Amino acid sequence: MNEEHVAYRQPNSNQCFVCGMKNAFGLQLTFYDNGHDQVWTQYTIPEYLQGYPGVTHGGVKGAMLDEVCSRTAMIADNNHFMMTAKLDIKYSCPVPVNQSLRVAGRLIKSRDRVLQAEGFIYLNDDTIAAQSSVTLVDLPESILDESKFKELGWEIIGDGD
Repeated sequence: MNEEHVAYRQPNSNQCFVCGMKNAFGLQLTFYDNGHDQVWTQYTIPEYLQGYPGVTHGGVKGAMLDEVCSRTAMIADNNHFMMTAKLDIKYSCPVPVNQSLRVAGRLIKSRDRVLQAEGFIYLNDDTIAAQSSVTLVDLPESILDESKFKELGWEIIGDGD
């Protein structure tokens, strides 16, 4: 099997706004990676996350881009948590609600405790609606406590669809 066709399911948490499966107010996204340098998800944004009528709020798009880029750090290690140091977003066109989207991230460079990635939101006709450039740094050890992973609910949920 070619690497670009491989899909590994990444873990979810309980309450994260983007990936928290028990967060009734969140997006509940499930992410996949290719084991090398790409992460993606499919999502249809519900109407209640609109800004202007029929159009997705920019903050929701920003949250999805931030998450898909940060998950590039988890390709080699599902427990490699990083925090965003810089997030630049270019919004190219409105993103309609109630339309299937593809959100993708690509690892650009990883060195020491710093990672660079780019993210894209694609409409169903492959138009790039938004793109991001992200710099991430390792989560400080004073915050990262692996003993809390169970409390976080950090696990691969489901059978991989």
